This record gives sequence, structure tokens and C-alpha cells, in this order.
Amino acid sequence: MTFRNDANLDTSEVSDQRGGGGLGRTGMIAGGGGVGLLVLIVSLLFNGLGGSSSNPLGDLNNLLVPSAGGTGLSHCKTGADANTYEDCRIVGYVDSIQAYWAKALPASGKAYTKVQTVFFTDSTDTACGVASSQTGPFYCPADKFVYIDLGFFQQLQTDFGAKGGPFAEAYVLAHEYGHHVQDLQGTLDQSSGQQGAQGQSVRTELQADCYAGVWGNHATETNYLQPLTATDISDALDAASAVGDDRIQSQMQGSVNPESWTHGSSAQRVHWFTVGYQKGSISSCDTFSGSI
Repeated sequence: MTFRNDANLDTSEVSDQRGGGGLGRTGMIAGGGGVGLLVLIVSLLFNGLGGSSSNPLGDLNNLLVPSAGGTGLSHCKTGADANTYEDCRIVGYVDSIQAYWAKALPASGKAYTKVQTVFFTDSTDTACGVASSQTGPFYCPADKFVYIDLGFFQQLQTDFGAKGGPFAEAYVLAHEYGHHVQDLQGTLDQSSGQQGAQGQSVRTELQADCYAGVWGNHATETNYLQPLTATDISDALDAASAVGDDRIQSQMQGSVNPESWTHGSSAQRVHWFTVGYQKGSISSCDTFSGSI
């Protein structure tokens, strides 16, 4: 996937906190739970909440909002920069994803609010608890930011066997923004504490995969990206497969337990991304009805 060289990047949609030692808090943030891609790691770090954190956690009145567009992104101005630098590429994906939802969600009857992606290094405080580089990317509904250590994309290849590639990165970001869409729709809180292969947590995650595919279908229309290629789609499907519950459990514990699934199997994740990509409509992503 390549960006249009003349596309204008909006770095205000990304907060660059890399090397900053985390985000400041003046109030106590209680509890924790993240909506990330890595089911086992996220569940362990966020008290086994199964990839969902839909309730406000602690007093957010004292939350210090990250500053937008840090100086570390001053080189990210155009699509040409996105084609050259990884961090600019992620900025471009965020811009494209939010440009799509800013039009598509209101058309379906819900207002869309743009939120920032926070780049961090090693660890950072969030309203969903302390996030580390091992957590994986996630959306925190309590403060409504997407968090990511860019080193995760290398981890996706080395630890989880994904091929990688630019559109694998795009899939990851689009999945997390899919959770933001669910938050705005009022469906994200349906997943809390309901694990299992047919459980609400899995259904929530698969819908986010489907929403990622829907954006992929319309990505070129946002005027940031060139048309997708077969390689782009292959990279996204490979990434979706790499973070399936069954594959992660098999790699980490040598066995598969569907009753503890929170994100869905590799086959399920591939299927629902494909549905979203092929259909290109929000209505095609009803994972809450029937068998999945």
C-alpha cells in the first residue's frame, strides 16, 4: 500500500509521547482493561477482562490530555513522507481511517468524534491502567485514545509469525478504531467478561475486524491512499490470522481452549475482515446475531 505523494498529513490526530516516560496524571486511575489485539498478553496485564474495558475507570476529571502532534512528527507533512517513514505512515493511516468514519458513521445515524492515537515507548499510563510495549495496540474507552508502541509491528512478525507489511499495520490501526466506532455506537460495553468462542467478547472483536475491512474497502476514497493491491490484502489477512486466539494459545501454551477465547480464532478473524472488505458496509458487520 502506498500513499498519494500529494496527500496532506494531519499530525494533530497523533500524540507523539515516545521517550517521554508516559502520560502525566494528577488523579488516581483505578482498575484496568484494554481493548487490544494480543488476547493472552492483554488479558494478563489488564486483570483478565477479556479485551474489553467499557466502563469509566477512576476519576477522569484530572486526566491530562496528551499534546497533539509532538515535535517528533514534524517531518510528517505529505504522503511522500508516509511512503518514506514508518511513523508518518501510521499518521497517514490514522488520518485515512478517521476521514472515512467521519463520513460513514453519521450516514448511519451516529455522530463520529475524532480521537488521537498515542505513540509511546516502553510503557505509559492510561485511564485503563499502565500499558507496556508487551500489551499490544489497544483502544481505551475510558480516555478514548488508541495506544501503540510502534515496536509492536516488529513483535507481530518475530513473536507471532506474521509476514508484516504496511497494510498489516493499517489493519491493526483500523481494528482499534473499529473499537472507537463501537464505543460511539454503544456496543463496546456488551463484551465485558463474556468469553468463549461464541461469547460477546469474541463477537465484539470480530466486528472490529469487520470494520477494519470496511475501511479497507473505502480507503482509496479518503484521498490519502493509492488503490489496494492483492499483496496488501494478503498482508492484512495474514496479520489477522497471526493474532487468532487458537494460534496464540497453541504457540504460548501448547493447547487450545475455546472457552477462554476473547478475540476469535484465526479463521474467524480472517473471515470477518474479508466480509467487511468485500461488502464495504457497516450493516454487513453484525457479529452479534447468529453463529460466528
